Amino acid sequence: MSVFDVFRNAMLAGLGMQEKVKEFVDELVKKGELSESQGAKLVKEWSEKAEKNTEDLSKSLNDAVGSALDKIRLSTKEDIDKLNAKIDALVERMEKIEGTRQ
Repeated sequence: MSVFDVFRNAMLAGLGMQEKVKEFVDELVKKGELSESQGAKLVKEWSEKAEKNTEDLSKSLNDAVGSALDKIRLSTKEDIDKLNAKIDALVERMEKIEGTRQ
């Protein structure tokens, strides 16, 4: 399972949990243990916290992936293009020297 699969599953679980919290609060309102305004406030607070946690997780994941990519030092397209240009120049010089220009 990739990191992105884990992240996606965590997001989906968070959405499912948000629905469960709403259902739970609705039950408390029905039973009279919370007023509708208290229930709405509680759901809103929980949703805001869940959203902030999701944003924090996303930032942490982006930072971790970025750090890992920096450590791997993958070549960029620009790096490869520069190397190809150097190879082409060297091949041209060798062909001139050998007199086998094709």
